[in-house]
Amino acid sequence: MAANPASPEAAPTRRKAGRHRGEGQWAAGHFTPLNGNEQFKKDDDGLNVRTRIETIYARTGFDSIDPNDLRGRMRWWGLYTQRRPGIDGGRTAVLSPEELEDEYFMLRVRIDGGRLDVAQLKAIAEVSQTYARGTADITDRQNVQLHWVRIEDVPAIWEKLEAVGLSTTEACGDVPRVIIGSPVAGVAADEIVDGTPAVEEITRRFIGSKEFSNLPRKFKTAISGSPLQDVVHEINDVSFVGVDHPEHGPGFDLWVGGGLSTNPRLAVRLGAWVPLEDVADVWAGVVGIFRDHGYRRLRNRARLKFLVADWGPERFRQVLEDEYLHRKLADGPAPGQPRELWRDHIGVHPQKDGRFYVGFAPRVGRVDGSLLEKVADLAAAHGSDRLRTTTEQKMLILDVAPEQVESLVAGLESLDLRVNASPFRRGTMACTGIEFCKLAIVETKGRGASLIDELERRLPDFDQPVSINLNGCPNACARIQVADIGLKGQLVTDDDGNQVEGYQVHLGGALGLDPGFGRKVRGLKVTADELPDYVERVLRRFQAERTDGERFAQWAARADEGALK
Repeated sequence: MAANPASPEAAPTRRKAGRHRGEGQWAAGHFTPLNGNEQFKKDDDGLNVRTRIETIYARTGFDSIDPNDLRGRMRWWGLYTQRRPGIDGGRTAVLSPEELEDEYFMLRVRIDGGRLDVAQLKAIAEVSQTYARGTADITDRQNVQLHWVRIEDVPAIWEKLEAVGLSTTEACGDVPRVIIGSPVAGVAADEIVDGTPAVEEITRRFIGSKEFSNLPRKFKTAISGSPLQDVVHEINDVSFVGVDHPEHGPGFDLWVGGGLSTNPRLAVRLGAWVPLEDVADVWAGVVGIFRDHGYRRLRNRARLKFLVADWGPERFRQVLEDEYLHRKLADGPAPGQPRELWRDHIGVHPQKDGRFYVGFAPRVGRVDGSLLEKVADLAAAHGSDRLRTTTEQKMLILDVAPEQVESLVAGLESLDLRVNASPFRRGTMACTGIEFCKLAIVETKGRGASLIDELERRLPDFDQPVSINLNGCPNACARIQVADIGLKGQLVTDDDGNQVEGYQVHLGGALGLDPGFGRKVRGLKVTADELPDYVERVLRRFQAERTDGERFAQWAARADEGALK
């Protein structure tokens, strides 16, 4: 792996005013001009803000926080200011950060690989109830987010979480974010390779290290050896996908450059096979390329996907091998098609050791501290000390003895945590939305939950896998472009000419089988009030028109526009 690049302070001789200065790539000597984010990162590493939080801000309060810490560096420790209540979506894009933000924080608990034990889940539950007004959301990146957090309480929260091995380190910011992993790593009977050691090694060696604490933008990682391909590898910056090499045996296929938001791109294969013991070094090489060659001049071009698109996979692999790993990687096979349409692990499934894991579905990831405590108690009462979060805002309890399964399922169902879940409960996700997010335009969580209830009532016999993803803004935190029905929040005009909350519709996106982005139908927007009627209508048309074995995404790609409205 290459050493750190030259310091930005060692910038080359200043060019004449007006001359193009490149894309801000450190490796090309482009250290200036700096945008605001690059400037505050140059002024002080984001990891250093923890000391100020503990020794100053927690004692002197919100008003004492330096703006560059408040809206920048505090993200390195999982803290974002949340949206001030009462600000409608029409003002999201016109108000300043000072006007939008409340004096409370969202705090993201980092859960690499989605791995939790009972003590850790209880700690999150206690923090939620003591310091976050009971709030808790399971995210589609396997984290848990809390709200209403006061800066004065953050040191106590860290103490509670870190006592059980949890962390908020680099849960946000221009850093390596949480490493998502298969929630059934190490237990699934059909697993190709267990990626857990790689997740642990990367976390131990690099998370919280200043080697990678100043990246051009956020960096997302996925590692899974499951043949279900259960970590949405196509839309991560780097992914390691389990494959069985004909000569070398089980290992990982290497993918780079995926991402969504307003410029979505699917990741590309580098054609390289990586053994488990080399994953951490290869990961560091890819992150090093991003750090050194990534585009820092403009924030909207600072993700790795833009560099990969410009370089192509052949050049990217060559730079990785020649300049960072200093050795060649073995060529390897592509992963096969996932064998199942559902990849969320909901239901009761056998483990390779004769025990079972039980997957259950809250509504759109919305839980609370009291509920999490009850889940932890249920797991412990049924002999389990291992739980997992998933990339679909769901949860699993592992290591359940056969004779305990029925009782555990009954206990979860009594809490409205569905093990025997409808397609709508399984397939609906929602981002944080306008309730707490400063970027949002519309409400999402409550609307997603009510949509589930309406569809279960209206379409009780619907049995096809379908994903319905609601997002409060264009940034695609809920993966709208790769959902069967993706709903992008925006303000729309109703029949009476009023501007109301609504959604632009994307239809037929997919990951896994035939990955691709959803189709936008010309002029297709629905108001929030019309949403249940619209989704019911399009699903009934799908039922009526689908051919034998046809998936929703396939039907949406070929359907007449009139059938999609």
